[in-house]
Amino acid sequence: MNLVSFGGGTNSTAMIIGMYLRKIPIDLIIFADTGAEQPHTYKFIEQFNAWLINHGLPEITTVYTTDKEGNRLFLEAECFERKTLPAIAFGFKTCSQKYKIRPTEKFLNNNEACKAEWAAGRKIIKFIGYDAGETRRVQHGEAANEQNKKIENRYPLYEWGWDRAECVRVIQRAGLPLPAKSSCYFCPSMKKKEIQALWEQFPDLFQKAVEMERNAAENLKTTKGLGRSWAWGDYYAEFMRAKEFEEAQISFDQLFPETKGGCLCGAPCGCYDG
Repeated sequence: MNLVSFGGGTNSTAMIIGMYLRKIPIDLIIFADTGAEQPHTYKFIEQFNAWLINHGLPEITTVYTTDKEGNRLFLEAECFERKTLPAIAFGFKTCSQKYKIRPTEKFLNNNEACKAEWAAGRKIIKFIGYDAGETRRVQHGEAANEQNKKIENRYPLYEWGWDRAECVRVIQRAGLPLPAKSSCYFCPSMKKKEIQALWEQFPDLFQKAVEMERNAAENLKTTKGLGRSWAWGDYYAEFMRAKEFEEAQISFDQLFPETKGGCLCGAPCGCYDG
């Protein structure tokens, strides 16, 4: 039985397309949803599902964390209720364990097809989208294979020698839009350019992330915010101050339009040389 771990990004998308082209069967495609992915990820899943259906492949199965009564849990709500930040802001990965790994394992443990495979003494083959440049992650996964009695991890992109650039080309050739990076909108691992894109594209979500920082402020000790050693709110304020200062500057060309490119003397370098 072949299971694909779908993360909503470039690598896992290209991996699925490559498996289709190489006629590698796919039985399940699973996406673990924290409930806080950025809107572009949910939109891409809809677009990709249409492609999957058109090519005779299974649709993406979304799994998520629930409590004992079956009520869905959300990482965002947990952070606000506990007045804290995602665990990764403090150097831990428990948010991924709780909202990604555990719901996937729970789904598989209760899936009849999976239980039949295990009862027959076979492992489920799990395909993961580590590309040709991710040797360390592949090596770590290979070591885990020896200990896992239920699942064997495979890394087709790595086996095929596909790097990130090739993954992009494969998606484009398939006629699909390139998926943007998949992560929670308040993920502490986001880079500054990604945070800037968030406030430009989804200002309401950015403001919610800043409110999460403010809500947790009284409980933060060494961590200052979602940037770990700095707060997203402070970064935004500093960025806007710098932008306003830059826009307020008056150039020589604006002051003296009759002498473009220099000062009153006409020298292009803006100085007088006797």
